[in-house]
Amino acid sequence: MKWASAISQQLRLESALKECAEILRAQIGEAPVDFGALFVSQNFTERYEEAHLILQDRMTIKTLIGASGGGIIGDGQEVERRPAVSLTVARLPRVKVRPFSAQDEDLPDLDDSPRAWESLLGARAADDPQFLVLADPFSIRTDNFLLGLDYAFPKSAKVGGLASGAAEPGRNALYLNNLCLRSGLVGAAFSGDIRLDTVVAQGCRPIGAPYHITECRDNVLAAIDGKPPLQALQKLFPSLPERDKQLLRQSLFVGIAMDSAKDTPRAGDFLVRNIIGVDNERGLMAIGAPLRTGQRVQFHLRDAQSSIDDLKQVFERVGPDRTQTKGALLFSCVGRGQSLYGRPNHDSRYFLEAVGPVPLGGLFCNGEIGPVGGSTYLHGYTSCFGLFRPKNQE
Repeated sequence: MKWASAISQQLRLESALKECAEILRAQIGEAPVDFGALFVSQNFTERYEEAHLILQDRMTIKTLIGASGGGIIGDGQEVERRPAVSLTVARLPRVKVRPFSAQDEDLPDLDDSPRAWESLLGARAADDPQFLVLADPFSIRTDNFLLGLDYAFPKSAKVGGLASGAAEPGRNALYLNNLCLRSGLVGAAFSGDIRLDTVVAQGCRPIGAPYHITECRDNVLAAIDGKPPLQALQKLFPSLPERDKQLLRQSLFVGIAMDSAKDTPRAGDFLVRNIIGVDNERGLMAIGAPLRTGQRVQFHLRDAQSSIDDLKQVFERVGPDRTQTKGALLFSCVGRGQSLYGRPNHDSRYFLEAVGPVPLGGLFCNGEIGPVGGSTYLHGYTSCFGLFRPKNQE
């Protein structure tokens, strides 16, 4: 297995694609490659329909998928708000790559059998596929797709993100071989001698102590440890450092422990979600996820230092296997990057420190796809990494 990644900031699309192809051929050779991930910045919006076709004349890629983005990642570099094209390719011996696409109307009902999902994607759960998914945020129910994907392929790893850079439907681009799609989703299922490890960094840290949900309705949090959540928060507030008091006013989230049996949940154990509404009179909170009685929840804060600490902790949990990685893709929220850290390349640089000099491509997304607690979710303000390596190293 061999991966390579390149990025170009040439102002002309033809020049950028040519530069990427030349860099990659020098790294990986002239022979056709089995897989490629193409990411094109929104600066080339008017030429999205041409990018993959121009690339075909410069490099032979058996399965190509890709997307447009407000920021582009390639060769371990992050380019935001400037023209950029990145291409990450792989030669994958003993691996079968099955490309797929879907529109919203193609999605099976959630009560359909797993076979309906296998048929949609052209993959079988028995083959232990690993999934890469890129979707348009305007045109498909990504949450429903991920529910179906987990239902039909419960043991499979899934990672990906939503195209970004467009403010209205039909203005993003998704690539699948010789197609440029303006809606739906595209992806690839990898099976055979390949393993996909996922790292999901949600960029938050817990404050206070965990609570048990004692009353809830759908996504409305009515009571934790027998008290309205706002009352619990008011009790917690005076004990916080001044910096946390300021953050609480603008960057407060709720983390839902995915395994309520754990006495001390830690980074990676929580699904972090927005607080989307508050009833001050009754002390209730509406959370951006369904809830159930008995779950454990904890208030979380997000800032640059919290994101840095969280990134280190989730990579440590991958363990020494991360050093076997041959290639990787990063799907990072458009709200991270320089706007969060005040400097470029933060998450990519940390990846290279934690994993080693591994080819890394990707893009900044309008939503990131990755697992927490064994289920796959669509996240925000998150960096989701997909780390690829051969199974036969295990």
